[in-house]
Amino acid sequence: MEKFEKLTGIAAPMPLVNIDTDMIIPKVFLKTIKRSGLGVNLFDEMRYDRQGNEIPDFVLNKPQYRDTQILVAGDNFGCGSSREHAPWAIADFGIKCVISTSFADIFYNNCFKNGILPIVLPQEAVDVLMKDAEKGSNARMTVDLEAQTVTTSDGEAFSFEVDAFKKHCLLEGLDDIGLTMAHVKDIDAYEAKMAQERPWV
Repeated sequence: MEKFEKLTGIAAPMPLVNIDTDMIIPKVFLKTIKRSGLGVNLFDEMRYDRQGNEIPDFVLNKPQYRDTQILVAGDNFGCGSSREHAPWAIADFGIKCVISTSFADIFYNNCFKNGILPIVLPQEAVDVLMKDAEKGSNARMTVDLEAQTVTTSDGEAFSFEVDAFKKHCLLEGLDDIGLTMAHVKDIDAYEAKMAQERPWV
């Protein structure tokens, strides 16, 4: 998993509340078990019409937000079913950070496992960041995980809380497999010991 340390990029405003996982990636796209290729279908039913044409008014279809890396969203982001395809689609699109006043628990934890930083901030702070994101590609927001701050294009900074272990995993680029592989020597030693003590297994 790619390390997340400090990110400066375009932030897109999405003030909708209760954006659920079916809105993020509709169920028709859940047949794959690959993490890549889902970005084109992120927010599919809001991005495209029934003929598959882009809807110009949708924020991520606007020229200034096509390279969005930060999403500033409304309350209760990621609610609904627990599909991991939702963070897969977000990450594949290129979004590395989502900021909201609250997240659904399963989605929140899945983000960390897929290299995405979900940030919870008070409504007043999200309102400021939302307004900053509305400036488009000329305004770059900075997210510093080490310092635990989000800074607007005008230099206004907000501090956020993050679990120490989850922070460590993002900084080091460790998903569940990476965490396991960090103990590969101990695992190999145990397997070798078991092979000697219980060769019939």
